[in-house]
Amino acid sequence: MDLSHKLRIASLSIVVGLIVLGLKTGAYLLTGSVALYSDALETTVNIASSIAALAAVWFAAKPADSNHPYGHDKVEYFAAVLVGVMIVLAALSIFREAWLGFVHGDSPVYSPPGIAMNVVAALINAAWARYLMKYGRKARSPALVADGKHLMTDVVTSAGVLAGVVLVMLTGWKVLDPALAVLVGLAVLWSGWELVKESIGGLMDEAASADVLEKIRLLIAEHGEGALEAHDLRTRIAGRSIFVDFHLVVPGSLSVKDAHDICDRIEEAISEDVPGARITIHVEPEHKAKHSGIVVL
Repeated sequence: MDLSHKLRIASLSIVVGLIVLGLKTGAYLLTGSVALYSDALETTVNIASSIAALAAVWFAAKPADSNHPYGHDKVEYFAAVLVGVMIVLAALSIFREAWLGFVHGDSPVYSPPGIAMNVVAALINAAWARYLMKYGRKARSPALVADGKHLMTDVVTSAGVLAGVVLVMLTGWKVLDPALAVLVGLAVLWSGWELVKESIGGLMDEAASADVLEKIRLLIAEHGEGALEAHDLRTRIAGRSIFVDFHLVVPGSLSVKDAHDICDRIEEAISEDVPGARITIHVEPEHKAKHSGIVVL
């Protein structure tokens, strides 16, 4: 994916977040609802997460150097963890406002313009979240996918909050307003935990999915003609990159050039079918065969 395009997408997330924040803040000011306040507060985290995603996308695209020979892809996971922590902090702030609402809160004011502003904000978030997740997966960007998932959580909570606030306005049950804020806080807290958990998996060198592993095995078997077997296949994911390494057993009589040609053929096949693959092959003589790995067709 073109870096400039990814940076534009990440920058647009910040702009969208500011627009949504303005709409939700207006909704809160017109209604005085603690629940709508909590909804607006979550949007500030959306903006912060978008800024973190922009920085991560830019930094992760830097080429490998002497200090980081495997590149900078993992920085996107650090950004996602940071966003997760910020989400948790936002949840704690929401709980505080909810408590104040329980103690001495007033009933929100019925305001059709305020409700309309919140609806428009939710629709904007929903459209942008879907686009971010789709684009982020295609571009293999954990930071953009994380940003999209967080926005989608915001959409769900906004819908619930809006329905509840309307109910409070119609019934006069003012205790329901801070209760809704508590539910928003719980949803935000869960979102932060899920995000941190997924990101830690990436930082811990999580392996590629079973489907990707099977595809790599088939490609080695189909394009390794001249070799005997491959074993000790290992993968790890780092942002957009999938590191692949394995041992390739070849006949002892094979020349270095011929063994190298086989490796080139396998690397080319994997690179074409597995975007972002970075392949390392360790060539071994036939007495190193384990007879338990990938049999070359």
